[in-house]
Amino acid sequence: MKLVALIMFALFGLRSHYATAHDVNHGVERKILSSSALQNIPGHSLTAVTVELQPGISVPAHKHEGFVFAYVISGEVKSQLNQEAAKVYRAGQSWIEKPGDQHSITMNISNTENAKLLAVFVAPTGAALTTPTSADR
Repeated sequence: MKLVALIMFALFGLRSHYATAHDVNHGVERKILSSSALQNIPGHSLTAVTVELQPGISVPAHKHEGFVFAYVISGEVKSQLNQEAAKVYRAGQSWIEKPGDQHSITMNISNTENAKLLAVFVAPTGAALTTPTSADR
C-alpha cells in the first residue's frame, strides 16, 4: 500500500505546479504533469508527460536518456523502435523504451481524431527528456 501511495504522489503530487507547463509545436502538445526526484535512485527523477498528436501528425526521430513507459490514453499511435517492425498501439496499450533507443516513428494514424499518450520517464535529473536524432541511424 505504501508503494502505491508513493507512486501516486510521484505521478500527481506536484501536478498543481506543473499543470500549466506545456509546449504546443507543429501539431504536438506536450504537457508536464509531474516531476519528482527519486530518493531510491540518486541523481534520477520521474517525470510524467502527456503528448497529444493532432490527426496524421508524426514526431521527428528521437531518443531518450532514460527509461520511458508510454501508454496510449486515446487514439491509435504507430511506433517504431530501433530496427524493429513498426507497431500500432491502441488506447489501453503500452510499450517501454530503454535509454538510447532510436524512436524512428511516432505517428497518429488517424486522419480525424487526436491521439494522446502518457509518457513516464525515469531519467538522470536535469537531462533532456527527448533528443532529436536522424531517422536513418
